[in-house]
Amino acid sequence: MAQLFKNVKLHNVLFIPVRYRNPQHHWSEVKKKVTCTQRALDHFDDFYEKVYGESWKHIRSAMLAKNHKYVAVVNNFSDTERTCSELENLGAMSLKSVYDSVKRSIDYEKSLVRPKGYQETIRLMNEKLGNIVEEQKKNVTSVYTDPSDDHTQNVIEKESENDNSSFEPVKLKSIETDLKVVTSKDRIISPACAESSSFLYEYVPATKLKGMEDFVLESEHYNYYTQGADFRIKIEKENDMNFPDHLLLYTFEEGNNTKFPKPKTGSTDLLDYFVLDGASVLPILSLDLQPGDKFLDMCAAPGGKTMMALQTLRLRLAVANDIQESRINRINTFIHEFLLEKYCDKSFYITQSDARHIEDNGVYNKILVDVPCTTDRHVLHEFDNNIFKGSRIKERLRLPELQSEILVNALKLAIPGGTVVYSTCTLSPIQNDGVVQMALKKAFEEHNVVYKVIDQMDALVPLKYLYNFNDSALKYGHIVVPSKSRNWGPMYFCKMIRIQ
Repeated sequence: MAQLFKNVKLHNVLFIPVRYRNPQHHWSEVKKKVTCTQRALDHFDDFYEKVYGESWKHIRSAMLAKNHKYVAVVNNFSDTERTCSELENLGAMSLKSVYDSVKRSIDYEKSLVRPKGYQETIRLMNEKLGNIVEEQKKNVTSVYTDPSDDHTQNVIEKESENDNSSFEPVKLKSIETDLKVVTSKDRIISPACAESSSFLYEYVPATKLKGMEDFVLESEHYNYYTQGADFRIKIEKENDMNFPDHLLLYTFEEGNNTKFPKPKTGSTDLLDYFVLDGASVLPILSLDLQPGDKFLDMCAAPGGKTMMALQTLRLRLAVANDIQESRINRINTFIHEFLLEKYCDKSFYITQSDARHIEDNGVYNKILVDVPCTTDRHVLHEFDNNIFKGSRIKERLRLPELQSEILVNALKLAIPGGTVVYSTCTLSPIQNDGVVQMALKKAFEEHNVVYKVIDQMDALVPLKYLYNFNDSALKYGHIVVPSKSRNWGPMYFCKMIRIQ
């Protein structure tokens, strides 16, 4: 009997039917499996596909990839020459050199003077070429047909009418035309524009937030930001981007995702360099830091952009601010790895304050407003501190309001003629252009300050070799979107200068 029991399969003996098990598609089973990273991806699929169209699948694929691309910022307080030499031996190239080289090439093309009557000569050549083509058509037709035949003549005339376009001379097009790049030429929202009243509605996700028992329509929350759609803002073009001589940035060419090695400790006991997302350098470059500038980073943790500003060696005063003690500790730790203490004592300070309530009026002429946002790339890879956790839904919905309040305070603090750069690492037009629009209106109405927005489209052209810009849906700022060969970002930035 015992031997017989051993030969019986265990699952046949101990089989217990489950009468009330839910299928995999049941809401209770689905809810158990949805993580905050998956919730973030579902939200982005719902939202960004409407904003970026066919481009979204490529952006999505790049953000989910692990081969994130970086820029190395050389530490001027360590062994600069040795560090630059070692980075160049790795195959890294200077971002400033790339920009200057491409800029010279563009300027040279623009400087070419066409001889007088050049356009008329081209027109006459095209006309002559068309006549030659027509003559050749007649010659070819006469070889294979009898012109005296009425039926043949009718066929020839009909074919000539149908196929005439195939014999027209080809008009040459530029590479830019073939690429079909769509850019926004009118970057001013006018009250008379019929589209202005629905500016932000185009980007509001139509579906409900996932992972909630009582669904909340995000469109209802964001209706508030359409109130600023009728506020007219002056736009001014900028043709050049200034690279400070002492700001040494290195990266690898397009498609090369080589990782920078761990930095060494130099003769000053400081690290040789640090790395940033390649798009993160653009907000600091947009500030156009000059000797004697007084700089404020309102939301500075972990400190990378502040340190980059310090590496220009141009600042008379630099202040890194953040709200939480834990974030202040991160700034302190980072700064002491790269900055000499005697430098900190004279011109660099770390403050802990709510950026919405900083009151240092009339002090700063350069302010960076790198606000808290949905951190689109981070939330797809990290569970810790993920803003798409169920417990942080209200916080996420209030982000645009918080961002707007911080930016309004920055616009109030900057001195006349001063520059404010607003930046995020999200693809959301509501957190980007939407916040800029609303903040500029509120700053004018509440504090009587007026700003002009700087259109940097022309200044950024030399960087299109390395960065993938997608400004077609924007009115004010610029955005770097990730792609497989240029996998950095997303990073939105908007430059504003106070004129009143």
